[in-house]
Amino acid sequence: MTRLMTSGNQTAVTEFIFSMFPHLHDGGLLFFIPLLLIYGFIITGNLMIFVAIQLDMALHTPMYFFISVLSFLEIWYTTTTIPKMLSCLVSEQKAISLAGCLMQMYFFHSLGITEGCVLTAMAIDRYIAICSPLRYPTIMTPKLCVQLTAGSCLCGFLLVLPEIAWIATLPFCGSNKIQQIFCDFTPVLSLACTDTSLVVIVDAVHAAEILGSFLVIALSYIRIILVILEMPSAEGRHKAFSTCAAHLAVFLLFFGSVAVMYLRFSATYSVFWDTAIAVTFVILAPFLNPIIYSLRNKDMKDAIGRLFCYQKRAGGIRR
Repeated sequence: MTRLMTSGNQTAVTEFIFSMFPHLHDGGLLFFIPLLLIYGFIITGNLMIFVAIQLDMALHTPMYFFISVLSFLEIWYTTTTIPKMLSCLVSEQKAISLAGCLMQMYFFHSLGITEGCVLTAMAIDRYIAICSPLRYPTIMTPKLCVQLTAGSCLCGFLLVLPEIAWIATLPFCGSNKIQQIFCDFTPVLSLACTDTSLVVIVDAVHAAEILGSFLVIALSYIRIILVILEMPSAEGRHKAFSTCAAHLAVFLLFFGSVAVMYLRFSATYSVFWDTAIAVTFVILAPFLNPIIYSLRNKDMKDAIGRLFCYQKRAGGIRR
């Protein structure tokens, strides 16, 4: 039952309905099981990467520090949306309260922006490591890594706050059906029964955030590739490319889907394409990240292998 609140001649909406999810008897279970398995893999994979990096002294370097931060953020990034999706797939009540919707938007976008900032810090780290290897140990100190991570979190969690505060003041009446798989700015703002022309400012803020990070990463990697191509040793070129390949793949997957979604301004997509793009950066990118970082990285695979060996030895000792 949809909860409504009457105020004068208008009926204020106090909760929203996700209209994109099928009912259980209409095939909801067919989506629920794969999504549950994917979510389990995302949590397990990122947790393994995070723990392996923390426990393995060989991985206590700036590059792996940022990978561990990214894995930690990925766990919470997916947890803001996927559990609610799973609930909607098996429940007759596909509703979310107004407060719950605002909270989901806030944490989803805050964590997403923080991830983008961490990816930018990783690009800067790779740039210094390859373009200024002799100065790298004195520049990328543990203190600077912590400062960059703290700055990324501050940037992510403060930038979104004004937008959420503004949306919280808007009246919602009439339709309460969100045509998306999670609460996002455009679908929610389209339900407001007042002027939302300020959304242009919101779009401009998102564009600045995305383009700023994109330009820093792109320029860093253009310079990195030019330096690598000038290396005389084929082995040196291969090693340099391999250390950057995983980060570049994650960057293209994450920023590519985010750019298509949030750099469209007045352009509109069909509901199908809106949903498909959302699935890419909400589900597919987090699913592929642990695979990219573990399978394409020998040091990471060795660390995870040592982690499992340690657990087996510990289990044998207890027995």
